[in-house]
Amino acid sequence: MKAWILLCMALMLPAGVMANETPKEGEGAAPTVAYVSLTPPFVGNFALDGNSKLRVYKADVALRVTGADAVAAVKRQDPLIRNQLVSLFVQQTQDSMTGVESREKLRQEALKQVQQVMNDEEGKPIVEDLLFNNFIVQ
Repeated sequence: MKAWILLCMALMLPAGVMANETPKEGEGAAPTVAYVSLTPPFVGNFALDGNSKLRVYKADVALRVTGADAVAAVKRQDPLIRNQLVSLFVQQTQDSMTGVESREKLRQEALKQVQQVMNDEEGKPIVEDLLFNNFIVQ
């Protein structure tokens, strides 16, 4: 019976030791990818010129970053990022807000502008990608 208990304890020891040796971020482990949702969603008007009627959009935006420091930096700059994206969305026309190719161009432009904000404020682009989780135009 004692031999059985000792064998069980010996088998459990390596698992317990390995569980405590998992590398933490910054100690050789790959940094984790995170998606930071910009909440609340963007809702506003566009195409306010005299020739077209008022249009409304709603955009749920998420930013892909790597590491906890990047998440904190995005949250610090959230108001400036939101301002830049609102300015971009307001300048759009019906054609640039609809269609797959047009939305992809808009997404790429939004990513460039967010990266520029982060570069100006934090010294590096930080944001790797920008995703539209939901994009509605009426």
